[in-house]
Amino acid sequence: MAKTNIICIRCPKGCHITVTHDDDRNIQSIEGFSCPRGEEYAKTEFTNPVRVFTSTVRVKGGDLDLLPVKTNGSIPKPMMMDAARESCRIEIEAPVKIGDVIQSNFCGTGIDLVAARNIKAI
Repeated sequence: MAKTNIICIRCPKGCHITVTHDDDRNIQSIEGFSCPRGEEYAKTEFTNPVRVFTSTVRVKGGDLDLLPVKTNGSIPKPMMMDAARESCRIEIEAPVKIGDVIQSNFCGTGIDLVAARNIKAI
């Protein structure tokens, strides 16, 4: 049996959770959580970790050259480098409003990449 340590981020407690699993990554036990949210977080983090992706994209004709962006949902953690490469290829035209969809179905995830601030045209 192997053990993986995970720190829960679902609440401020930051429980130190231990996931015991076999070599095929089948969970045998989860210990150290203090609430059901911690147990669920550990299961998800161990089997299919996801993150909200944040970055910047280039802007043409705006009062700023870079626009902060984020996904409007979580994407698989192993896709983060692909997402970073894709965001480097994106260039948009000003003006942009916070919440505007910059790219639908970002990296084929079904999640949209959205603007995280306003950019005025110059």
